[in-house]
Amino acid sequence: MAKDTINLGTGKISTLLFKLSMPAIIAQLVNLLYNIVDRIYIGRMPSGEIAMAGIGVAFPVIIIVSAFSSLVGMGGAPLAAIKMGEGNDDGAEHILTNSFSLLILISIVLTSLVLIFKEPILWAFGASATTIGYSLDYLNIYILGTISVQMALGMNPYINTQGFAKVGMTTVIVGAITNIVLDPIFIFGFKMGVKGAALATVIAQTVSAIWVLTFLFKNSKLKIKRKYLKPKWDIVKKTLALGVS
Repeated sequence: MAKDTINLGTGKISTLLFKLSMPAIIAQLVNLLYNIVDRIYIGRMPSGEIAMAGIGVAFPVIIIVSAFSSLVGMGGAPLAAIKMGEGNDDGAEHILTNSFSLLILISIVLTSLVLIFKEPILWAFGASATTIGYSLDYLNIYILGTISVQMALGMNPYINTQGFAKVGMTTVIVGAITNIVLDPIFIFGFKMGVKGAALATVIAQTVSAIWVLTFLFKNSKLKIKRKYLKPKWDIVKKTLALGVS
């Protein structure tokens, strides 16, 4: 995979912009496509309109989970890039590994809070007696995959920031393909309905997370190191300060 890297230190700016932006654009288009396909499948279920409304109520929770992954990923990756630019790869790996630990902690907290307060949260976001069942069916399964979402979305920026744009794009593509394939199998084949859609999404995010972590543990320039697993407040503070935007 190392051959897929882009030389960020000496490459021409216009060329770098193209090479880094195109994989990111393709990844976003694929991500949009599989979200659309996901909803097409759900819409074709019996009572599909109500099921769609129920998932819509749960959607803000999904956005919040994704936002926390961006908080760490978008906050820490630029800091790691600065360290790499300084020639301090150990410092960059410290930031990378601290972000990995932080995402695990966030996953535990988010999962626990949502499981405890899921019904009040869904009622607050507009659930009704008709839609609450679908919302709970989806959220109960989706939230168990929080750690996969955090790893897939939160650690992927560390791949892109090293110049492995195609590898970062593949993270999204492998998840999208997995989700598109599994959706009809679980929703209609196993007659799981909304639960099947949630399970397909969790499995897809898990596949993406395994892809990301395998790369960061074995194949990237910067690697997750055991000695840096303990969060360092100075790194966490800077990461959160930059990522909160």
